[in-house]
Amino acid sequence: MSASSQSRSGRKFWLLGGGIVLVIALYTGGWFYAASELKRTVLKAIAPGNAAGVTGECSNIDFRGYPFRIGLFCSKVDVDDNVNGVSATFGELRSAAQVYAPGHIVWELDSPAEIRTAHGLSINAEWANLQSSLVTKFKGVDRTSTVIDELKATAISSVTGQTINVDASQAEIHLRQNGTDLDGAMSVMGSNIAIKDWPQVFPKLTASADLTLAGKAGMIDGSDSHGLYGASGELRKAVADIGDGKTMTLSGPFSFDEEGYLSGQFKLEIQNLGPWRDSIKQTFPEVAKTVDTATKLLKALAGGGDKVSVDLVVQRGNATVSGFIPLGSIPPI
Repeated sequence: MSASSQSRSGRKFWLLGGGIVLVIALYTGGWFYAASELKRTVLKAIAPGNAAGVTGECSNIDFRGYPFRIGLFCSKVDVDDNVNGVSATFGELRSAAQVYAPGHIVWELDSPAEIRTAHGLSINAEWANLQSSLVTKFKGVDRTSTVIDELKATAISSVTGQTINVDASQAEIHLRQNGTDLDGAMSVMGSNIAIKDWPQVFPKLTASADLTLAGKAGMIDGSDSHGLYGASGELRKAVADIGDGKTMTLSGPFSFDEEGYLSGQFKLEIQNLGPWRDSIKQTFPEVAKTVDTATKLLKALAGGGDKVSVDLVVQRGNATVSGFIPLGSIPPI
């Protein structure tokens, strides 16, 4: 072989080798960029909010899975919402995405969790398992699902001194963007509530809700910074079930004004009104007379039956039955 042929072969070899090194370098750079985007997306899913108001940090970050999987591990997660005066800490975070589908992310978050607010409320929570998945699009989060097993939480108010304990066998939250709207479905199974120094008579509750918030698709990833203030939507169905056929169903359009007061035109359906009356009277004996009066009115509207279907009207937090029987006031959000 001539010297010139050897020279050309050598150049081809080095060009091929250089091309391979360049491809590996570009792939590696892209992998680490995708890993940093994974961190940003997962932290935003844990604490959605505008960039100026909410910050999230991972302790002892470790990126794993190179070259075919993108994984992010943190020993602890800290979140601060400087606008609303809320801070939170969580346990270990594990998240991952496949290289060929970086927009589909699965993640797990360990307890314990501690949430503190500027209004003196602190919440401590533990769970057996918290798993979530989310799908991103070109800008933001398209949909997300979260399942929490064996949740136990304690809320303490330093202002009132009140302590509330809540546990649930399972809780689920599903959110998705539907054009400019936000669809949401939530459920809680086997939930118990205990309030310190109150009679422990709250029944075990299973509840679910299915709703749409108009024009609020950005709430799923925090790009909508207004939250529920000024929002409107449709509650397709909310159900509370305390067992033995005692169910309560609520549906209808609703809205929140700029001050956070709720207004809505709801259809309220109650199965087994008598047992519901007894449960509420046991829980809140101080309003027993009011409950009895309301039950009589509802039974009259139902023709004396134990299944009631009435219109529940809420105007800036003031709730009434059919617009003329007062029920009470709902505080702003």
